[in-house]
Amino acid sequence: MADELERPGEGPDEHREPHLPTPTIWPVGFAVGVALVLLGLIVGWPIVAAGAVLTILFAFLWIREATREYRGVPDEEEEAVTVEEPVPDEGLVAAREEDVERYPRSRFLEATTLGLGGLIGAIVTLPPLGLAVAPSFIGQKYDEVDLGPLENFPEGQFVIATFLSVEESSGVSRRTAFVRNNGMAGNAPSFTILSNRCVHLGCPTQPQGLAGDAQRVETRTGQVTLTPTEPSGFGCPCHGGAYDVEGNRTAGPPVRAMDRYEFAVKESRLVLLQPYSVSEVQGEGAEARIRAFPLRDPGQHVPDPRSNILKRLQGWFFYPYVP
Repeated sequence: MADELERPGEGPDEHREPHLPTPTIWPVGFAVGVALVLLGLIVGWPIVAAGAVLTILFAFLWIREATREYRGVPDEEEEAVTVEEPVPDEGLVAAREEDVERYPRSRFLEATTLGLGGLIGAIVTLPPLGLAVAPSFIGQKYDEVDLGPLENFPEGQFVIATFLSVEESSGVSRRTAFVRNNGMAGNAPSFTILSNRCVHLGCPTQPQGLAGDAQRVETRTGQVTLTPTEPSGFGCPCHGGAYDVEGNRTAGPPVRAMDRYEFAVKESRLVLLQPYSVSEVQGEGAEARIRAFPLRDPGQHVPDPRSNILKRLQGWFFYPYVP
């Protein structure tokens, strides 16, 4: 009879062709474990341990699944009892096949693997990339530095103040500022505080004059060394940059005046705040007027204050004149 005819591929002597292993999520878990190991090398050893456990576990499960056929373990599909079902309508079969093929399991696992791979790549890549790029857009924070009582700074005299930006035993973070007490400006004390960083390439500048005996002062933020001096100006030994006592450039390659520090007087003590850049200083001492800008790196120009247009822009976007 027709129903008893053997169909191609269903005969007892037909050789079964090897089939691909079924899709599995074990490679995804293995990739997550490897990613955790790499991330843990940056964050900490507990994450490395967790990643190593996941990597070993999912690698074992993956290998076990991949070698199932070679170990002679029958597939669940072969163990299932074959049940003859009535032949459905051809249109209904086509509709069901279309629904099944619309988004099969293999494609779901492929998309999941790619998505998790992209997420893992972002987790591993974005933190170091952010640490490399963020400083260019975020201003560096400067801690307040206590330089000691006001009586350590005689009026009209420069004092070289050397201090650490953070409390540590080494001098890697050692900074120097040239401080002059200008007396009173109205009802407030006035100080000229120049950064020793040359605005050409960042070399340390030196006062052009004799220095007195240094004294060490213990403050709330660490030890500060104060050395009196009477400079006629400041010079950079690296490339010949020269400045006057107000920090204005007088010779050499510097592109602007010396940077300065904002300051505050708290409980009769002089406290350094954040630094800022200066294009030009008009006048001297307590009467000086300064065109100030947010801190720039060495070698960077600031707008020319002699331009009327730039003066207006500075009034809108930059610091005003600082007395």
